[in-house]
Amino acid sequence: MTDLLAMLRRGLRLPPSGWVLAGILAFYVLAGLFGHDPWKGEDAIHIGVAWHMLHTGDWLTPELAGRAFHEPPLYYWSAAISGHLFGWLLPAHEAMRLASGFWVMLALVGIYYTGRELYGQDSAAASPLLLAGCLGLILHAHDAQPMLIALAAYSGAIGALAAIGRRPRLAGLFYGLAVAGCFLGAGIAPTLPLLAILPLAWQLAPERQKAALALLIGLAIAVLLVIPWPLTLLLQEPARFHAWLAMELRPLLTPFSFPGGGRFLAMLPSFAFPALPLALWALWQRRQQLAAPAQSLPLALLLLTLLMLALAYRPREIPALLLLPPLALLATPGALLLRRGAANAFDWFAMVTFSFFAALVWLLWSALIFGWPEHIAQRAAVLRPGFISHFEPLSFVIALATTLCWIWLISTAPRSPYRGLTHWTLGFTTLWLLLTALALPWFDYDKSYRPVAVAVAAALPKNGCLAERGLSDGQRASLAYFTQIEPAAHDSAAGKTCDWLLLVGDTPTKRKPPAGDWQPVWEGFRPGDKREKFVLLRR
Repeated sequence: MTDLLAMLRRGLRLPPSGWVLAGILAFYVLAGLFGHDPWKGEDAIHIGVAWHMLHTGDWLTPELAGRAFHEPPLYYWSAAISGHLFGWLLPAHEAMRLASGFWVMLALVGIYYTGRELYGQDSAAASPLLLAGCLGLILHAHDAQPMLIALAAYSGAIGALAAIGRRPRLAGLFYGLAVAGCFLGAGIAPTLPLLAILPLAWQLAPERQKAALALLIGLAIAVLLVIPWPLTLLLQEPARFHAWLAMELRPLLTPFSFPGGGRFLAMLPSFAFPALPLALWALWQRRQQLAAPAQSLPLALLLLTLLMLALAYRPREIPALLLLPPLALLATPGALLLRRGAANAFDWFAMVTFSFFAALVWLLWSALIFGWPEHIAQRAAVLRPGFISHFEPLSFVIALATTLCWIWLISTAPRSPYRGLTHWTLGFTTLWLLLTALALPWFDYDKSYRPVAVAVAAALPKNGCLAERGLSDGQRASLAYFTQIEPAAHDSAAGKTCDWLLLVGDTPTKRKPPAGDWQPVWEGFRPGDKREKFVLLRR
């Protein structure tokens, strides 16, 4: 007891290390994985694919609601395995979403060792704290998202390449694993920067002959791990193999888009905060040492990734995740080299910002549960019409404990170059956990298609043949996951024989029945969105 009280008075040791750092990162990873349905969009799509794989036993070809889904399989394998292992303890979608937690934790561990390799033990903890603290990562880190595998690969690959001169065989092994994981998890395009950086890594190695051998070993390992899946797919289902390959190569055959790269750059000030300004500061401070591996390797990966994104992707947040690991590595020395005034300002900004927003979350919870403050309660009702809140004792206890830990942290943390960065990352995590503990049902209310799927299933006769027109991948995935109904496309051979048709659209024209004698049986909306109307018709 005396030791515990002494630790509470002393505060968190900085820099965090060992089990303390592991606990901080685990706290970040787990917050937000649980307690909500598959949300519309990417989360629902990837959970739907993993659920189909788990329940059909077809581990070779990812499918979405019974139709081919031309993406690499590694994320869906991991999500189906976690669903199988933990489905007895958690709802299936939460058990499968644990795969995202695994890949994010692997990314944080990988970037920790990369930071240690590039900048030394004293700076190592800053790299995962910077990556976890980026504004753009926290939401997607808790979604079902295959790009998280590429995030893990990028986080560890630079460390492997930097260690070639010191431990060539181990470096080659981990580089090969990173390349194979990126290819099988995210596809050809995200893997290209990891291959394009090889000449620079070889050029920077102190012993180039050993480095060349290590890189060849790494490439051989990658090939051995990658080849079995596409080769098996080619032999067993050649049509799907060629469709997958065409899907992978299509963006690489389009003209290079400078505006596309510019739009990715325009995202970074908010998406990569605070890593971006700290990376720019570090590059300025070390402008005389840009040729050193600590600067040149992550900078080269950043530029190569930006070129790849401009070529292969339209500007979106999810592929922009790949810019975060090199930026976090470039920012690592900058976070610890801030002048005293700037460091204090960053620390003050983190404490005030997250304390303020934590108080707002508590006010939102009070408005939802008790109706006070009244104007917040009225606004919450307008944004989520029909939502009814309930007091959850366990969520309240978790939120209260989280708030007390935050107050303890900002009251006792000693002065250190790590103080502002630690307050930023833990403040971000605290705010995210408060949102998931106190306000998640309110956010979840209009992001799930469960009510629509259940209503459609109730209106359909048992074993009724259902076709669809206009449903997005997320809507079809939700319908299949919540009700086990996999509608056929209306213009397909199977769909034309169905006597039931589900339409969706935001205008009467899009919901106009096709030719024939169709009668409406049910109409409905997703809660909170009356523009997106569903209509169930019977022939």
